[in-house]
Amino acid sequence: MGGLVAVTGATGFIGQHLIAALAAAGLRQRLLVRRLPVLPAVDSAEAIELVVGDLASPGALHRLVDGADVVIHLAGTIKATRPADFHRHNAQGVRDLLAAITGANARTRVLLLSSLAALAPHLSDYAASKRAGEDCLVAASPAAGWTAIRAPAVYGPGDRETLAFFRTVKFGWAPVPADGSGRLSLIHVADLCAVIAAVVAHPPADGVYEVDDGTTRGYSLMEMAAVAAEVLGRRVRTIGVPQRLMTGVAGLQQLLARATGRPAILSRGKVREIFHPDWVVTDRRLAGALDFKPRFNLRDGFADTILWYLRHRWL
Repeated sequence: MGGLVAVTGATGFIGQHLIAALAAAGLRQRLLVRRLPVLPAVDSAEAIELVVGDLASPGALHRLVDGADVVIHLAGTIKATRPADFHRHNAQGVRDLLAAITGANARTRVLLLSSLAALAPHLSDYAASKRAGEDCLVAASPAAGWTAIRAPAVYGPGDRETLAFFRTVKFGWAPVPADGSGRLSLIHVADLCAVIAAVVAHPPADGVYEVDDGTTRGYSLMEMAAVAAEVLGRRVRTIGVPQRLMTGVAGLQQLLARATGRPAILSRGKVREIFHPDWVVTDRRLAGALDFKPRFNLRDGFADTILWYLRHRWL
């Protein structure tokens, strides 16, 4: 389809890649941004309109969705100092966006980027907030249609959250859960954005879907470390970390985060997610409906990511 695509969270890691994917598809975009200027490529683009504000700004949300054919909701948070902050960003933000669509009488299709963590909302405040965001969308069921995509762990050029993993491997170490039994699915950010762009062009039936790189059994952290080490030309030793030890470290980080006001990615809830045995995608409906073929397998994706890190001196 053509038309106007509105995007929240466009300046984040995934958002910056999505802007490029949508532009390559020839789509006009309207982006919700907190401040100006944004990025040189965005500020100078003729097919991109900017709306200054955030998810707590009703006026900005109204301007964002008014006349838009699709809104892609990426905005959210993966770390916070308080549980309420997760819900404010990841659940209330969805409610406010849906309210703006209703208030504008807009015939706007909604595409929500969720997380595979929503499969197990009891594990963490983050997981619970992502599930709550999905529930808001399902309950509202916008008349123009809706799609929620549960993404697994996303990596790729520009990602700061997985950078620590590659740094430890570069130095020859790979901390992994002591039992070593967990497996998870992955997807390169370019492939995720290709899926999102395909959903915009060819919307599937309304529903909640999963997507990954097509590896049916996912990966163990030890397998991931071995591939990263191969790409880096390093030997790596895995270090089994007991859950109790990691929980203690996470508790200290949470205390520090509350004291400084700077949220940390590692929390007690995140530890429970890390030690959860199964984060493997099993729902293949979306890939089948879109005839989606991932561009990146694990080795190629890690090589692409590591090369970018090295070029930009992050690694």
